[in-house]
Amino acid sequence: MINRVINLSRINKQLIMLLVDSVLLVTILLASFSIRLGYWYFPENNLIWVIFGTPILAIPIFVRFGIYRVVTRYISFKALWSVTQAVSLYALIWGVIGFMMAMEGIPRSVILINWMLSLLAIGGLRIVARAAFGGRDDDNKKRVLVYGAGDAGVQLVSALEHSGEYRPVGLIDDSKELQGNQIRGLTVYSIKAIDKVINKLKVDEVLIAMPSASRARRHAIIDTLEPYPVFVRMLPGVSELAQGKVSIDDLREVSIKDLLGRKSVEANKDLLGKNITNKVVIVTGAGGSIGSELCRQIVFLKPQALILYEMSELALYTIEKELSNIGIHPMNIYPILGSVNNKNRLSNVLKRFDVDTIYHAAAYKHVPMVEFNNIEGINNNIFGTLNCAQAAIDVGVETFVLISTDKAVRPTNTMGATKRGAELVLQALSAKQNVTKFSMVRFGNVLGSSGSVIPLFKQQIKAGGPVTVTDQNIIRYFMTIDEAVELVIQAGAMGTGGDVFVLDMGELVRIQDLAEKMINLSGLKVKDESNPDGDIEIKYTGLRAGEKLYEELLIGDNVSKTDNPLIMRAQEDMIVWDELKPVLDELSDAIDSDDYERLRKLLIQIVPGFKPQCEISDILYKDK
Repeated sequence: MINRVINLSRINKQLIMLLVDSVLLVTILLASFSIRLGYWYFPENNLIWVIFGTPILAIPIFVRFGIYRVVTRYISFKALWSVTQAVSLYALIWGVIGFMMAMEGIPRSVILINWMLSLLAIGGLRIVARAAFGGRDDDNKKRVLVYGAGDAGVQLVSALEHSGEYRPVGLIDDSKELQGNQIRGLTVYSIKAIDKVINKLKVDEVLIAMPSASRARRHAIIDTLEPYPVFVRMLPGVSELAQGKVSIDDLREVSIKDLLGRKSVEANKDLLGKNITNKVVIVTGAGGSIGSELCRQIVFLKPQALILYEMSELALYTIEKELSNIGIHPMNIYPILGSVNNKNRLSNVLKRFDVDTIYHAAAYKHVPMVEFNNIEGINNNIFGTLNCAQAAIDVGVETFVLISTDKAVRPTNTMGATKRGAELVLQALSAKQNVTKFSMVRFGNVLGSSGSVIPLFKQQIKAGGPVTVTDQNIIRYFMTIDEAVELVIQAGAMGTGGDVFVLDMGELVRIQDLAEKMINLSGLKVKDESNPDGDIEIKYTGLRAGEKLYEELLIGDNVSKTDNPLIMRAQEDMIVWDELKPVLDELSDAIDSDDYERLRKLLIQIVPGFKPQCEISDILYKDK
């Protein structure tokens, strides 16, 4: 029966409520007279019209106050306040009309009794309906524990109560004053009792509603929740959360940024704008993960013009469309298709737009892919950088910033060796001339970039596993893309010529631990020998071609601090241009002749620390 009522059309439900309210109003008036007079009362004369005509007066008032627009199953305090106002106005007007039409027949106390009974009946009916209809599907809803009993937490609970998917069952808060109390009918618990609370309340998800908490605090909360098989999500930080009421749509999965718990350092605004504001800036590889984030941040620093230089048509279209839709201030954005291996194209673009600053992010960076395509890797990463640098010098570009990598330090793969080769090219050119200031910024893995393990792990978990890790002991530095790019811009502004900057990547992260955390925070359990009934298995696939167990950021120990504690300046060995140039010419000849053996020897000659993990005979495309 209840399900049939729920499935009725909205208009039919409104008509039923209107009819029920009409019967209630007449019945309440009869009851009010009977209570006042002490016997069952039935009106005579004019009072018949005053009593039985009550719905004609009351219903328009109820409609005006929007009582019938409220979905009864989700009725709120605000809606009940509207009921109170509407009933009070109706009772007052009825009393005035009643005295005008039948002064002697209406005791004054009847007006008060009618008002009180109408409030109880009209409001109570809706509360009963909410209890009857609203809780029918609670068993099918996800049982949710909200961490944070502040304003955001309370607003989130309210939003969850009106959802068809979630059922809030409790709150967690660090405040001892709140613990043990009830908010919106939910008990506030201590985090110390989280184990018992999750089991007692049969919690499916924990939603963290602490937008003002520091990243370190959120990291500590996630660490506490990580061992339990509950799905964890959170509201974004205050800076990300739009003003207004908190909604379920604001919730997001716990990000790797939350897992890292890195402390952020406030950016130096003068450094951010030094090479960008009111200047013409070009980003090579503008459609890549680092290049596109560079473009996003550059746009907000108000350049005179931004040139997007990219060889992939789709990637260029995507980033150009995104930036054009930002529309924060009038500026020129020019999407240019081109390769860094085309020096004439580069020179013409730089000259045509009178470029002031270059951020060189174009590179092949996927380690196994470059290992099996090492000719293209060397050509793009070393000679592409050389082309950009020489074109910059030729047209008088002020600043050139190379996006480098920790894999350039004592490389075991071709990709790392080519990036160190690119650094050596810029160091040599910097010492040879004083037209363009060259800087290199070296950092580790960025989260969410193409080839990153994080999107892969998420996809594998969603598919039911297994999650693939190359080695049980593999460790990596991690940094978010937006943080890395912000530091790159600041570091580039500190450059005086030939500088190698290294970003503080924080603590090393064990990839296996990262995989386990992501599985657990998805509400699942790791399946292994100690837990054969788990949900997701971690499978070890072995190190890929050229892959190291760990990465380093410095070749030597000669490093100095800068004004930003997350940016260090390294003093690295270099090769003067007169010595480097002949080897580069030989490299170019080896590329033209497709000579893998010679390429390998020359790359080792340029990069003394290069110790290849793969033999030339293992390269896929070697001539037989």
